[in-house]
Amino acid sequence: MTAGLIVLAVLVVFLFIVAASAVRIVPQARAGIVERLGRYQRTLQPGLALIIPFVDRVKPLIDLREQVVSFPPQPVITEDNLVVGIDTVIYFQITDSKSVTYEVANSLQAIEQLTVTTLRNVIGGLTLEETLTSRDKVNSQLRIVLDDATGKWGIRVNRVELKSVEPPRTVQEAMEKQMRAERDRRATILTAEGIKQSQILTAEGEKQAAVLTAEGARTAAILRAEGESKAIETVFRAIHDGAPDQELLSYQYLQMLPELAKGEANKIFVIPSEFSQALGGLASSLGMNGAAKAPRTPAARSPERDEAVERAAADAAEAARASREASEAASAAATPGLGSAAGIGAPAETPSLNPGGLPQDA
Repeated sequence: MTAGLIVLAVLVVFLFIVAASAVRIVPQARAGIVERLGRYQRTLQPGLALIIPFVDRVKPLIDLREQVVSFPPQPVITEDNLVVGIDTVIYFQITDSKSVTYEVANSLQAIEQLTVTTLRNVIGGLTLEETLTSRDKVNSQLRIVLDDATGKWGIRVNRVELKSVEPPRTVQEAMEKQMRAERDRRATILTAEGIKQSQILTAEGEKQAAVLTAEGARTAAILRAEGESKAIETVFRAIHDGAPDQELLSYQYLQMLPELAKGEANKIFVIPSEFSQALGGLASSLGMNGAAKAPRTPAARSPERDEAVERAAADAAEAARASREASEAASAAATPGLGSAAGIGAPAETPSLNPGGLPQDA
């Protein structure tokens, strides 16, 4: 009885183990290869699957997700005979579990070696400058070649990237010097252009300022000339409307002589030759030189005329006195050589005045 129970228990355990080995659960994005008696039998899809124990064998599950592999730097010679180290990154995905299992022994190693050979072939036709500036072109060529070569292995290469391109140290130093020189050149050009533009703007501003100043001066001169013209025209019209006689003109002339003698810097005052004529004209107009001319019929006297005559006589006396003082000062200050050289040392004769302040006839 006891032996029978032991055998039964062993049998139950054996059946349980067999049943458990006959059941396989495949996760999502995984695939399993089933071999029956050493030959490919089928591919297990995600989910629950049953196999025959001791007859079917399930190989390790294959990951169907996209995978990323980074390869170490590989020395590559460019077209201009420079050795550069290039790191590559490959994005690939397994599309056929059977092919990746039976067509290639080590898929990652095969992809790595294929990438190295393809990379050397592509970079060998490019210079260093083209390699550094044409990464998209290199990536596209690598992807096309690798995808075509790995298609029969059940692998699809989605993307190939050049992770880094390391030229020799000497080349890097030369590139840095070239880049620094280029930046210095651009900075110098920009500075020169800025100075040029500044000078142009300054010159244009000065030009416009000069033009505006000249226009303002021209306008001011025109307005000033118009004002003087109007003033002269008004004075001329007033003089003609007032009908001045010789007496008034002589009086105005004599009235301006004291103004000419004023000033601290005036050392020599030349008596104009018209002074005697003005005095003579004023005296004759006042009727004081009756011996030279026939007497005129006296005009009707009025207080205003008498006042004007007295004022004219006083002004004439003051002008004569100022002229005499100026002549004496000029004679005392001038040397004989200066008078003879300049011809202005001898003052003009000043007519004598009577006690009333009017000039007498010679």
